[in-house]
Amino acid sequence: MRSVLFLAALAASLAVLEGNASAQAQAPGAPPAWTVTDCEACHDTAVGPTFTRSKHGGLDQSCARCHPNVAEHLKAQTAGESNGPVPTLKHLAAKQRNDICLACHEKAGQQSWLSGMHARRNVACTDCHSVHEAKSVTGQLKTARDPETCATCHKSTRAKMLRTSHHPVREGKMSCSSCHNPHEGNVPDMLKADSVNDLCYQCHAEKRGPFAFEHAPVREDCVSCHEPHGTNHPRLLTQKMPNLCWSCHFTGSGHFGSGDNLNTEKGVPVAPPGAASGYPTVGSRFIERACRTCHVKVHGSNHPSGAFFVR
Repeated sequence: MRSVLFLAALAASLAVLEGNASAQAQAPGAPPAWTVTDCEACHDTAVGPTFTRSKHGGLDQSCARCHPNVAEHLKAQTAGESNGPVPTLKHLAAKQRNDICLACHEKAGQQSWLSGMHARRNVACTDCHSVHEAKSVTGQLKTARDPETCATCHKSTRAKMLRTSHHPVREGKMSCSSCHNPHEGNVPDMLKADSVNDLCYQCHAEKRGPFAFEHAPVREDCVSCHEPHGTNHPRLLTQKMPNLCWSCHFTGSGHFGSGDNLNTEKGVPVAPPGAASGYPTVGSRFIERACRTCHVKVHGSNHPSGAFFVR
């Protein structure tokens, strides 16, 4: 008896579809007159409470807005055909799935999606977003927070965030989307600014300047010295001091051959009696703050005597 009633309901829905075909032909782009309730009889999980509370579930439109072959699928099910077309998106290529989403989502930062790295690497919208059963507060992501979604592909970046010195992403004070726009394609690394420095200055405004004496690598790019995703060195530095400074200032600084690792790593605490001048002894430059013991204004100085960033 239940199967008879169910088939009757399907037939009624099919009649509504066919009855509105001519009206839709006269008004291209008009939404169908039927809603998700026509699919709910079978797909109660897909259009369950989680979906109905979402933005998509609150729209007055049918499943056919996103899913292909819905009418043919319903006709086959009504006729008892088990091999009818299945209106799933899984068999579609990434670009085809994205075209469906971009038909509506083209304004909130997705304008340049097609020129971005995600699009070029065939990442589909549904790889990150779950339309029917979202777990995030915003964005309908497949995970509770966007770092967890990003980490499904960017595993090396996630490993960096687990290091000692890191931005507070793990603590929930920041997220990947604080710096990156995953839909952006016009800016390198999908940043939310025109350059790395402009992005960093949004939080670290004191490093912007202008300075009377500028440190050239600092002005050029913050990542010359810092690894933004995380390191095991203080202040997100890419290397421990003084190694980091020696990457550029290896010789010629006047600090007794500053950059000579022999003086720092292989020297002795105290020169032996009668040793010649310049005998390698252990210096203090390889411990604690190293170069920053004297050069305290490495980002730039406005002091009249700040040419060497000592004040």
